[in-house]
Amino acid sequence: MRMVFKMKHPLLKIIDFQKSGKAVGIYSACTANGIVLEAAMERALETNSVLLIESTSNQVDQYGGYTNMTPKDFINYVTELSNKTGLPMDKIILGGDHLGPLTFTKYNEDKAMEEAKELVRQYVLAGYTKIHIDTSMKLNDDKIDERLSDETIARRGAILCSECEKAYLELLKLNPKAIHPIYIVGSEVPIPGGSQSAVETEVQVTKVIDFKKTVKAFQTAFNNAGLQEAYKYVMAVVVQPGVEEKDAGCTEYNREKAKELMDSISDYPNIIFEGHSTDYQTKVKLRELVEDGVGILKVGPGLTYAMREGLFALSFVEDELYANTNKETSNFRSILEEAMLENPKYWQNHYHGNESELALKRKYSFSDRSRYYMPSDKVSKAQETMFENLKNGVPLNLLSQFMPIEYTLVREGKLQNNPLELVKSRIKYTINEYLYGTQQQEL
Repeated sequence: MRMVFKMKHPLLKIIDFQKSGKAVGIYSACTANGIVLEAAMERALETNSVLLIESTSNQVDQYGGYTNMTPKDFINYVTELSNKTGLPMDKIILGGDHLGPLTFTKYNEDKAMEEAKELVRQYVLAGYTKIHIDTSMKLNDDKIDERLSDETIARRGAILCSECEKAYLELLKLNPKAIHPIYIVGSEVPIPGGSQSAVETEVQVTKVIDFKKTVKAFQTAFNNAGLQEAYKYVMAVVVQPGVEEKDAGCTEYNREKAKELMDSISDYPNIIFEGHSTDYQTKVKLRELVEDGVGILKVGPGLTYAMREGLFALSFVEDELYANTNKETSNFRSILEEAMLENPKYWQNHYHGNESELALKRKYSFSDRSRYYMPSDKVSKAQETMFENLKNGVPLNLLSQFMPIEYTLVREGKLQNNPLELVKSRIKYTINEYLYGTQQQEL
């Protein structure tokens, strides 16, 4: 029988649906990009659905991360977008992804865990209610030639959960109606941002024995730390169901290969699976994942890639529209390439090959490292110039050529013919795949 929670988190409904045999889940928008988040919020409004947004520990931390936002800053940022789009904040769930010592691995355990404790503390105090505790990475004083034991990972996870519990009690003093956070444990995935290996290897489905060892280790560690009540809020375990994006494709979900793992979730009445790197799965595969027990589907580069597709399409339109004229164009694609070459740190460890292959990957790789450069001043300015040049709309013949789906929507009177709306429409097409897969309007 399901335990009763004092204040039920909305995501716990997924467990109720899943365990009753109804394929309902939720997609998680793992991005800080404003255009993407606007599109996701608008789609949530249009479908009367909740929206789950997550930031990773390298995007947002107590020092600002690479977005220059602390957890509180990110909440304020999302609130501004909420006010702009009209989606109420009570329809938005904020989650923290891979929260732990990920960005502090240069330190020994004592220092790294103190930093990680402050990280999760700030996330909970800011109002994040979905906390993925990830302590799977080695720290400076861990043995290089030995894998981290499940017990070590779980012990460190319990330390962070204890800090979250303390922060929640502190939050209750400020907001007595604050919902208790739910916890996700495990990390059968590449580090945030994607694999850095030059060699593509076959994706291995998590072994049932490893999944069960993870659950047992965390349950034991929480008990040892006096966190029996907190363990009731552990609602999902991250597993690898056999999916991963590649530069020019993805490993599709194969339910037959994952059958043993998926069947094993029935042994746990209060736990579901969380799946990372579900980007570029077809809507049919997304539905299969949810049907089989993966109640939370993470998507990141798949959304920003769709935005990049829309921006590139408009850039091609701009080039054609103003060819052989004196009009100053944005040169958006070239400016983005310049920005990536000037500061290669976000892609050079992820893309491999000769110069021609690297140039192609910088533009079109499914891992979409270009997303890190969209906020830069020069790229933002180029985008503004392009939007200004196309502010009166895209001629229908060029819209048909470069954005055929949006062309049809414009012709049917369902979409405004302006640059921002066209790009958001391209993103919403990807979001619709996830909405089909999750059926989250049921939540």
